[in-house]
Amino acid sequence: MNEAVQTAGPLKWWQSGIIYQIYPRSFQDSNGDGVGDLPGITRRLPYLAGLGVDAAWLSPIFTSPMRDFGYDVADYCDIDPLFGTLADFDALVAEAHRLGLKLMLDYVPNHTSSDHAWFQEALQGKDSPKRDWYVWRDPAPDGGVPNNWTSFFGGPAWTLDPVSGQYYLHQFLPSQPDLNWRNPAVREAMFDVLRFWMRRGVDGFRVDVIWLLAEDERFLDEPVRPEWKPGDPEKAKLDHIYTQDQPETHDYIREMRAVLDEFDDRMMVGEIYLPVAQLLPYAGTAENPMVHLPFNFHLILQGWDAGLVRDFGDHYDAACRADGSWPNWVLGNHDQHRFKTRVGAAQYRVAQTLLLTLRGTPTVYYGDEIGMQNVDIPLHLQVDPAGLQQPDVPAEGRDPERTPMQWDATPGAGFTAEGVSPWLPLADDSHRVNVEAQEADPHSDLNYFRALTRLRRDTPALVGGDYSSVDAPQEVFAFRRCLDGAQVTVLLNFGAGEHTLGDLAAGETLLSSCNDRPASGAPLRPHEARILRPA
Repeated sequence: MNEAVQTAGPLKWWQSGIIYQIYPRSFQDSNGDGVGDLPGITRRLPYLAGLGVDAAWLSPIFTSPMRDFGYDVADYCDIDPLFGTLADFDALVAEAHRLGLKLMLDYVPNHTSSDHAWFQEALQGKDSPKRDWYVWRDPAPDGGVPNNWTSFFGGPAWTLDPVSGQYYLHQFLPSQPDLNWRNPAVREAMFDVLRFWMRRGVDGFRVDVIWLLAEDERFLDEPVRPEWKPGDPEKAKLDHIYTQDQPETHDYIREMRAVLDEFDDRMMVGEIYLPVAQLLPYAGTAENPMVHLPFNFHLILQGWDAGLVRDFGDHYDAACRADGSWPNWVLGNHDQHRFKTRVGAAQYRVAQTLLLTLRGTPTVYYGDEIGMQNVDIPLHLQVDPAGLQQPDVPAEGRDPERTPMQWDATPGAGFTAEGVSPWLPLADDSHRVNVEAQEADPHSDLNYFRALTRLRRDTPALVGGDYSSVDAPQEVFAFRRCLDGAQVTVLLNFGAGEHTLGDLAAGETLLSSCNDRPASGAPLRPHEARILRPA
């Protein structure tokens, strides 16, 4: 069907909707083992429907030894017993669809687990039929690693197979060998994985590290970045011109997109950490059907400043319009610290408002709607390999943003039974920052989030309207959304000062983060987010 990304006419669900990411280990434990599971997610789907989100994306649930908590897949076409069964999954899909929710899965095509049958067969020797399904190289002349490529988790990206005397490539853990996407048999096997899940009713995929699928086949050393200094992540030491964003990757993604287009109304989001100029060529257009949404992580990566955010918003929106792609926005995920911790409690609602009112598809991370923050995990309880393998760079650890969802004030926070130790510690504030407490408070963060999603749903200009920023004082980011003559103004105060904005603040207040309805033209208060219909 090869349908192009739309920028006019009726919007697809992945353009008009809000995507909600669930980290399955941490959402709801239904069997008392301290780990979240599929029946637990199914139980909580009515909560998602009540949030006003449109799609649930699940981080990996496939069979795995869990050395990287599911991003090391041992069987792409089965559910890990930790999470349940295929029957549990089918029940989850059915309930999601009954409630009008789409369901998305994480798809991990760059690497498998070393426990996967394909890799185990590849280890049988250089003549194994699966040998070329992975990336192998002979040692360097001195007998060491083939080149200077490094892993995202620290150390070389190569591990020696002592039996054959060759090294295999892994851009993450040694137990996550990279697949050889140059091999057509690998691509077809991985495409069959997509078909398997779409036949079970899956509506879309978030594709893990999609910009890493190909490596330069010359295997040259990567240049050292002169600005790197000790204490920075080891991966940042090199300029990854031979392991990332290779031309062949675009070819593989076009093939992947063709597989999705065999089915009706399916989509994929690509995890891509690149500047806009390199990011948008991955976006699907009429001339170049690729991923429907290449993740835009720039609100996470840049400074929290009104001028910086405005400049980026203008640049990104204009770039998307120029190439006919659809924008998207993210403030947090399972790899990035909680945005309330990052921007500060005072700016939390400003950030939440920004995410849900900019032009494009927003992705929300579980718990952000109630203002969950990073949890300080003591060293003896840390489990994330990215942090454990880089102890000198604490920011690399991802445990703080993966802690259990806070449902109520019970000892297990409603996530697990009382007396059960959850797989990661609960936040100290879970007795007061939780869904149950905020349900009862009309002025809570949860009810502000619901007010935002309701306003977005009831205001077509906030979904399909044009975007244009407006000049405002230095601490204020102001923009308008316009559709068919209807207009909405969004005012975001990034500072602690009050600002009189004159005609810019004139009109009917539709929503304010201060839980009131200020009069037309009223000054914008410190850290206030206000959405209004201009006079």
